[in-house]
Amino acid sequence: MTTSYTAEDRQRVFAQLAADKAVLASKGWFPATSGNMSIRLGDEPASAAAPSFHFAITASGKDKSVNTPEDFLLVNEQGKPVETTSLRPSAETLIHCEIYRLTGCGAVYHVHTVYNNLISERFGDQGSVAIKGVELIKAFNIWEEDAEIHIPILPNYADIPKIAALVEGALNRAVPGILLRNHGIYAWGETPFEAKRHLEAFEFLFEYEYRRLALQA
Repeated sequence: MTTSYTAEDRQRVFAQLAADKAVLASKGWFPATSGNMSIRLGDEPASAAAPSFHFAITASGKDKSVNTPEDFLLVNEQGKPVETTSLRPSAETLIHCEIYRLTGCGAVYHVHTVYNNLISERFGDQGSVAIKGVELIKAFNIWEEDAEIHIPILPNYADIPKIAALVEGALNRAVPGILLRNHGIYAWGETPFEAKRHLEAFEFLFEYEYRRLALQA
């Protein structure tokens, strides 16, 4: 049974997506209509015990630098629209479905940037990128001195279900993000605020790592 929510909840989630979309678009993180964002509705986390859930997600092919009444739609745990609409959910909705199912999180934000593409290609053959001793690792609630994290990297297949099937094996619960090679980062959190914080931290770390490697060269 799907967790219940009200029309007010729906509007609140759409408004939150619009606000965060504007902030991330201002950073240039949604070039050429790329990227996608979603927020789960209801208070109970998705899980194997409660597999049905709905979430709001950005519609496919929209210019994310502007806000319109048709920027978002609601889908279920299979990525299918749950309301009558002419809008299409993002092509990568199934990846969001898997992240919600596996983590029980409340929001998933995905962007394409030059730095996350370059870093994912540089470390793609290794299957992850290691970042060590950088202050912003604390954004993930990792407080060990000189902490090191490993951000998983998945291949960017044209067949989205093929990517979604790999999420469970790659996901690291201590690190709320997955990179697609030459594509972008998926970051998530218990709340939209946390997902945005994690996303911004990842992007800082990718730029840091790129510039560190450039200095070494």
